[in-house]
Amino acid sequence: MIDADRIAHKVIRKGSSAYGRIVKVFGKGILDKKGEIKRRELGRSVFTDKALLCKLNSIVHPYVIKEIKRSIRGAGKTDIVVVDAPLLVEAHLDSLVDKLVVVKCQKRRQIERCQEKFRLQKEEILRRIESQMSIRKKMEIADLVIENSLTRSHTRKQVRKAWRDMLWK
Repeated sequence: MIDADRIAHKVIRKGSSAYGRIVKVFGKGILDKKGEIKRRELGRSVFTDKALLCKLNSIVHPYVIKEIKRSIRGAGKTDIVVVDAPLLVEAHLDSLVDKLVVVKCQKRRQIERCQEKFRLQKEEILRRIESQMSIRKKMEIADLVIENSLTRSHTRKQVRKAWRDMLWK
């Protein structure tokens, strides 16, 4: 599985490809004592200013896209490759996949889960959600939609069924 978020975290680490460009654009105020980028601080900046978000994406996305493409090319002809990328459509990478699966969740549940997992305030979460393409638009172009608002077992059943369907079609 290719995890775009994990790749993005990797490319902004100190000494990595995008690090210097990010610090140059956003300043040393986004760095911790060890010189690492404070992702939460950077997030607060970019999710309140669309121009800054676009600037950050213009720096980070090319590195992430390059790594995703490299990983896909490195897979064997018979391998199944899953690309987990929240911004797959926004980054115009949907052309790289045979099937586009969109996972949707009620906004209320999405907010609750983000508060639990990332300890973000509701306003921060809403800004992040609103910075992305609407789930409705993504669902319009999806080959399959997974509903993720209910229980984990409900979601797992949908994923298993989708997996079986895709493998045998």
